[in-house]
Amino acid sequence: MLHEYDYIKVPLITEKSTALGEQNKYIFKVDTSSTKQEIKKIISKIFNVEVVSVNTINISGKTTRFRGIKGKRSNYKKAIVTIKAGQTIDLSAGVN
Repeated sequence: MLHEYDYIKVPLITEKSTALGEQNKYIFKVDTSSTKQEIKKIISKIFNVEVVSVNTINISGKTTRFRGIKGKRSNYKKAIVTIKAGQTIDLSAGVN
């Protein structure tokens, strides 16, 4: 059993995720074994917001080559969390 902070790895701050913030959608990198229900419960508990929906995306790691040696980046999972209108998550301030 993982601790609740082990499920949510890091928020993804990109140009696209910042634009989605205007639609009350936030993107997090999460543990690959986590489910939508677990993510919903943990985000609402950590940030004190009401989560409307959670969409997840499994990203497979790219194969890379460095100085002739083949390698592979890690697989990871992204979660797009939609929260109730009027509520916000301040990702720059940290966790309450």
